[in-house]
Amino acid sequence: MRLALPSSSDALDAQFKSKLRSQIRSGARHNFSVHWGTIDLLDDFYNVFSHNMRDLGTPVYPKKLFRAILHEFPTESEVCCLRSAGKPIAAALLIHAFQVTDVPSASSLRAFHSTNANMLMYWNLLQRAISRGSRTFDFGRSTLDSPTYRFKKQWGAVPSPATWQYFVRQGACDALRPENGKFAAAIQVWKRLPVALTRQLGPLIVRGIP
Repeated sequence: MRLALPSSSDALDAQFKSKLRSQIRSGARHNFSVHWGTIDLLDDFYNVFSHNMRDLGTPVYPKKLFRAILHEFPTESEVCCLRSAGKPIAAALLIHAFQVTDVPSASSLRAFHSTNANMLMYWNLLQRAISRGSRTFDFGRSTLDSPTYRFKKQWGAVPSPATWQYFVRQGACDALRPENGKFAAAIQVWKRLPVALTRQLGPLIVRGIP
């Protein structure tokens, strides 16, 4: 899902429907602080990311993966974090390159969903992309008509085909998708585990998931 960016934040705001602008303003009324950084915000980012992945019932990637990205791409990658009373509540990893801003990961704590903190964060991400000279904002891949697809579409993003090449030694390529019913019980159990435990077990599991 990709959004063509105009040359200014004002022009982008003018493209949005009134409902979207209202949600952004709602988030701004809570006076969340917005922070930008790299390694210095890695812990904040990973705290939000790992909580969100646990709530989704999905094994989490190791923190060292994101540390490696920030280390290997020091001028292209950065972290955005929203805080409430000093606590990280939403965070995203951005990568700017070739006039395209990618968002490999962005999430917010479910307890703050009603505050529209996530909407405010994405507005800041889009403004940042424009300020970095990007012409395209890549929201990442989504299954057609899924909740994440609809979330990205409301910002004006449009589908762009993603071509995958794969080799399956056995079974079917869709067998490991979370929609597969055989994972339902495991997902529900995972959602109830302590976040600290999922941070230990997740990296051992996710390495085997394509």
